[in-house]
Amino acid sequence: MGATGGHGGDGAVEQVSVRLAGVPADTRTDGLLLGIDFGGTKMAVGVADGSGRLLAHRRIATHAERGAPQALDRALALAAELVAGAGGPLVAAGVASPGVVRPDGIDLAPNVPGWERLRLADAVSDALGVARVAVDNDLNAAALAELRLGALRDADPGLVVGIGTGVAAAVTVGGRVLAGHRGAAGEIGYAVAGGPWPGTMLELDFSGRALDRLADELGVAGQAAGLAAAAELPGAARDALTARVDELARHLVTCCLLLDPQRVVLVGGVAGSTLVRGLLVDRLAEVLPHRPDVVLSRFADDAALLGAVTLAREAVPAAR
Repeated sequence: MGATGGHGGDGAVEQVSVRLAGVPADTRTDGLLLGIDFGGTKMAVGVADGSGRLLAHRRIATHAERGAPQALDRALALAAELVAGAGGPLVAAGVASPGVVRPDGIDLAPNVPGWERLRLADAVSDALGVARVAVDNDLNAAALAELRLGALRDADPGLVVGIGTGVAAAVTVGGRVLAGHRGAAGEIGYAVAGGPWPGTMLELDFSGRALDRLADELGVAGQAAGLAAAAELPGAARDALTARVDELARHLVTCCLLLDPQRVVLVGGVAGSTLVRGLLVDRLAEVLPHRPDVVLSRFADDAALLGAVTLAREAVPAAR
């Protein structure tokens, strides 16, 4: 979810210059920090210096249909390559993953077969010889990046809404990301949508994959992006997309009424659609008695990666 620069192919190296907020430039750990963002469509790996300044990162396809082991192996091989290229010892790693991460597996991560059986902290530690490995949900990691670097540095409470392959939310209160009792806070993709009871899941109505399916049903080329482009004009595509946005908006209204956030940050590929954002903002403004700011993350596709680097940085004890 972006720092700066573009990428090409299966992952050209991108040079970026983001540094963690609140960490003075001359306050560094001795060594490198690693961030890995696992996603259902793509994976991003980045290496940073001790202050959190990204030195390089690369993005590669997940190839979810081939299963979890190959995705993990390729990400770890890329991580080893980038660490070797950057030079210096690796002192900590942060990992952002779909689902609810447990020490012995991962819940609620259906998009990559076998992902639930992975022990990510152990796998990263064993492959790269690093003792400090912090793992969190990918949207929680994105929210951490917004807290330390981005749109939530001066906003409390905050709500981060991720609309990418799936849909989810993360809540920030008092400078912290709210995990919930089982680590599942914000899993709104499982919210009940439609009817009759129990209807379906929100993620099956509104997410990148849901919009890909809708585009196919309507005969619109270009998947979700093509659907959003076609919906700029009146017609069947706009009517269908608006109905799906309305379903998401209903759930976000409830989230806002419950939390009363100062700011809502949208992240993920679908959130990049000006039309989708505009429809959401209009619907929230129409019904909420207290309207939060609604902004697009300035990190584009790299919020979770920057959050993973932040996890690594915060896993290192503070210098005395």
